[in-house]
Amino acid sequence: MPLGAKADSTTPAPVTGGGKEQRVTKQRRAVSAALDELDDFVSTQELYRILQNQGVSVSLATAYRILQSLADEGLVDVLRNGEGEAVYRRCAVTGHHHHLLCRNCGKAVEVEAPAVETWAARTAAEHGYTEVAHTVEIFGLCPDCTALRAAGKL
Repeated sequence: MPLGAKADSTTPAPVTGGGKEQRVTKQRRAVSAALDELDDFVSTQELYRILQNQGVSVSLATAYRILQSLADEGLVDVLRNGEGEAVYRRCAVTGHHHHLLCRNCGKAVEVEAPAVETWAARTAAEHGYTEVAHTVEIFGLCPDCTALRAAGKL
């Protein structure tokens, strides 16, 4: 469904994910479709503004709940941006991965980092930890923003 297209009003069907059954409402479909159209991470408020500008009727509170539900189900990645705000994105990589995130424009690159995996496992084992999980986000300036800064335009 293109960004801004209104979801149809068919009867919501339940889906399962993360052990909890979720109804697929027109709002949930609209949020999901909007995420499909975006390449970079987006905050709930940014996504809400995009949906409102496209004429999609969804409340900010509902957008928060839907995004959290999608994150809980593993259907979107969530991380904290440089300001500590949660941002969301539908990721192309389905397995465990990390992100490079531009502090200026928000561009994100998904990366696999075997060295990080090895380090995390070794560090945990050295301290007797088991069932370890981790998240790594690397913040910096993307090549385009680096060029803008070098040209004095940023």
